[in-house]
Amino acid sequence: MIRARIRIAAYAAIMFVGSFVVAHADAWTIEDASGRTHEIADTSRIVTVGGAVTEIVYALGFGDRVVAVDITSNFPASVKSKPSVGYMRALAPEGVLALAPKIILAIEESGPPDAVEVLSRASVPFVVVPEGYDEASVLRKVRFIAQALGVAEKGEAMAKQIAEDFTAVAAMREKIAARRSAVFVLAVGSGTPTVAGEGSSAQGIFKLAGVDNAIKGLTGFKPVTAEAALAAQPQAVVTLLERNQGLEADVMFALPAFAGTPAARDKRLLSIPSYYLSFGPRAAHGAQKLASSIYPELALPQLPPRPWTEAGPAATR
Repeated sequence: MIRARIRIAAYAAIMFVGSFVVAHADAWTIEDASGRTHEIADTSRIVTVGGAVTEIVYALGFGDRVVAVDITSNFPASVKSKPSVGYMRALAPEGVLALAPKIILAIEESGPPDAVEVLSRASVPFVVVPEGYDEASVLRKVRFIAQALGVAEKGEAMAKQIAEDFTAVAAMREKIAARRSAVFVLAVGSGTPTVAGEGSSAQGIFKLAGVDNAIKGLTGFKPVTAEAALAAQPQAVVTLLERNQGLEADVMFALPAFAGTPAARDKRLLSIPSYYLSFGPRAAHGAQKLASSIYPELALPQLPPRPWTEAGPAATR
């Protein structure tokens, strides 16, 4: 452990030497979510950390400049061919800096703290993107990343279209006369579900979709007792598609936590893709799809396709 810390510190020191250079005349500055101010002069080699961050960078036309992404980044399809810097909460400074990035855009809550501290002291701008799980947070991410990349006007145009999509989703929510409740299950360990509470990304997408979170008095993602889950009486159970791990309806609703709930009675189990929870540029489309699944009888209209919702890679800048 001590040797590893010494190695990381030495690497950071070497990288820090490069910070004593004359600034480019056309450089710009930005204050990130950590309160640090960065001078940015070169966006030719970008590392992105966080699915929403990567999607926005691609949507702004900088996909050809991305040299690496983290494992939560899986859209557009072309990111799968990029080198990986690992999981966003388990970054290794040596591996990230070895890619010779000119700017690192990382979602807030990236970690671990020691690695973030090392990266923040390197000569490369380590820009922390503000996180959040509502409409305003999505628009803030878009505008912030566009500013960091020096294309504020392009970001404003993109944010305007996304805002229009959120307005359409709000109109859809008005059509919901009787709201239904759901519980989001992140994982099941030894029969005990880990569910989403207040302040979580799952609660955020539920709210956008006009769905009530059946779990009360809990924050973040935490295990819940079978008695508490049963008492919540959810009308639907929602899981993550990428982490479903064979939890089909028969298996899920045989658990003591959910047997006897309205969701079990109606066998209403939904698996959603992870981008619903990342609150990137496709958040409004994810909310519309979730609402359509929870309220199929309403026949809610689809949102118009956007360049950043298509399966193919975004156009380069």
